Amino acid sequence: MKSAFKDSFLKRAEELMGKESKEYLSYVEKPLRKSIRVNTLKISPDDFIKRMKNWKLEKIRWTDCGYFVDEKGLGNTLEHFLGYFYVQGASSMIPPIVLNPEKNEIILDMCAAPGSKTGQMAAMMENTGLIVANDVRLDRIKAMSTNLQRIGAINLIITRNDGMAFHRRGITFDKVLLDAPCSGEGMFRKDYKVAKYWSEHLVKDSSSIQKSLILAGFDCLKENGQMVYSTCTLSPEEDEEVIDFLLRKRENSAVEKVKITGFKTRSGISEWRGKSYSDEVKKCARIYPQDNDTEAFFVSKVVKKA
Repeated sequence: MKSAFKDSFLKRAEELMGKESKEYLSYVEKPLRKSIRVNTLKISPDDFIKRMKNWKLEKIRWTDCGYFVDEKGLGNTLEHFLGYFYVQGASSMIPPIVLNPEKNEIILDMCAAPGSKTGQMAAMMENTGLIVANDVRLDRIKAMSTNLQRIGAINLIITRNDGMAFHRRGITFDKVLLDAPCSGEGMFRKDYKVAKYWSEHLVKDSSSIQKSLILAGFDCLKENGQMVYSTCTLSPEEDEEVIDFLLRKRENSAVEKVKITGFKTRSGISEWRGKSYSDEVKKCARIYPQDNDTEAFFVSKVVKKA
């Protein structure tokens, strides 16, 4: 089974985690626990639990609406069709929690498809304000539209633009979520076959795109606006290096410490393969699969100073 990991990936894991890399790889090989988010636009968590009394549900500590579930065929249930819940990774629920969208705010979800975090934010905002759910791929937008209609999210506009389009048009937002396309290390537990597509070249290309996107997202923030930048990878080139790039390019950017109640995170790293990053990146959160038995993830929060 370990043959699915390329030598370059194994070397990177050992460089990043040292002796702990063996534990990390053992978790990456384990199937991911199924998890769902109760859609509070249609049903309360308490009413959902009563309705699904025959399901084995385990509360996810870091969110009021998330549960680990030991059931098959989740997408074929009546409750799924009715939009009472959304199948969503436990770590995937964290970026909206960190961004904390509030009622009546104007939010940009730059790379929104397939819409799991968009729908989560719509529920947090109780369908008030406005979310611009953007993506560049038409096939993904179609899937997102279906998902968001099913859960009853109505405080949004779906757009198909490149990430730079909003700043070019002078559109500004209270908050921005940039869950950036990445090399996908965190997806290995969902689909072990994804490991064969990983490469150092993909990491490099992803980092280049992410740097363009984070500048675009930051530039369309209002003064004192907040942006969450997240990826489902642990590659420093796609994580801390992107935040460091923003700090160097935009003097009015600042990093806030990411704290998640009930969830173990690691601090960001300030050195990687001969490169040194700003100590501010230590305020970012690295999420290792072995710490909470979840996907790998990286989450950071940036503020645009007045």
